[in-house]
Amino acid sequence: MTIFKKILYGILPVLAILTILLGWILISMPAQSQFPSLAETGEKFIFIMKNEISGGTLPIHILMSLQRVIIAVAIATVSGVILGVSVGWSKTFRAIFMPIFEVFRPIPPIAWLPIIILSLGIGELPKIAIVYISAFMPVIMNTITGMDIIDPLLYDAGKVLGATNHQMFFNIAIPACTPAIIAGVKTSMSAGWMTVLAAEMIVSKQGVGFLIITGMQNGDMPLIVVSMFAIGIVSALITICLTKIEEVLTQWNRA
Repeated sequence: MTIFKKILYGILPVLAILTILLGWILISMPAQSQFPSLAETGEKFIFIMKNEISGGTLPIHILMSLQRVIIAVAIATVSGVILGVSVGWSKTFRAIFMPIFEVFRPIPPIAWLPIIILSLGIGELPKIAIVYISAFMPVIMNTITGMDIIDPLLYDAGKVLGATNHQMFFNIAIPACTPAIIAGVKTSMSAGWMTVLAAEMIVSKQGVGFLIITGMQNGDMPLIVVSMFAIGIVSALITICLTKIEEVLTQWNRA
């Protein structure tokens, strides 16, 4: 890579941010604009970092949402990976479960919310349950896909070397589909964030989704924008962490 390209790739992110900020300023400039200015948004950010809304400052609301997502995604990852590798490895499991997945996969997770609320009430459990539903399908489908695209030559090499089925499963299949599993977890985290926000808008008194609906009800656009930025920043940090984990777990794949 030439020095010019290195400089260009270093400048482009800065230009992108500056373009967004310029667009923000232009949108918020007209007197009739409902979009908050940078100054108003900054003031609101400082305000909710110091003052409580419904019993919590902004970090508390972020942690509440994040806690719900992490618990649900963790459960979805464990159950999704176990079931996914089982379906990918066993024709019997595939014949039993794949038709079920194909029926339920197109159903939007939020469509389950009325049933979950009626069944579980409006506490923490229904929020975690609805996030679990949204996070489960990406993990399991990515895991199945990862199992399906494993190079058959790897299995052939294992057979030539005398590997048992147990060794083929744990030493070939699981490592080979790890990148697909992590990609599924990344997708499930995004899906979990979207779903938890929707759930918090309906049945919650804390969380980032609650802040957004509070801002809408009060006509507080700066609060909405700050909450949206909080979602984006947290999601980006989670993605960065998962990418680093992926790099550690799949070093062999880049050798």
